[in-house]
Amino acid sequence: MGSQWENLVVDARDPARLARWWAEALGYQITYEKPDEIEIRRAPDQLPGLIFVPAAETKELKNRLHIDLRPTDQEAEVERLVNMGARHVDIGQGPDVGWIVLADPEGNEFCILKQRTPAEAT
Repeated sequence: MGSQWENLVVDARDPARLARWWAEALGYQITYEKPDEIEIRRAPDQLPGLIFVPAAETKELKNRLHIDLRPTDQEAEVERLVNMGARHVDIGQGPDVGWIVLADPEGNEFCILKQRTPAEAT
């Protein structure tokens, strides 16, 4: 018996603002909203979702869990997300690792991966 991945919960100082930022970044939609919880999904019937809940403290350390995004054009996606308010982050990655580390408006790190080569896609 296995489990189905339902949601990833993200603590946020401003859950509504951060949820809207991620919804725009991912092309998701808001599927549920209360003052203390907001959920986004690709579509209302598609899992997993991201749920944003209030946190009293600010983020201080590197994430223990982060999202990896693989766009068709890494450079264009990094530019788009930075224009939306993401910022570049150095977590000690080298220059030739194949991904770029960014942080969302609340400082949560995520990676923008390079496009897969045809051999990697199979």
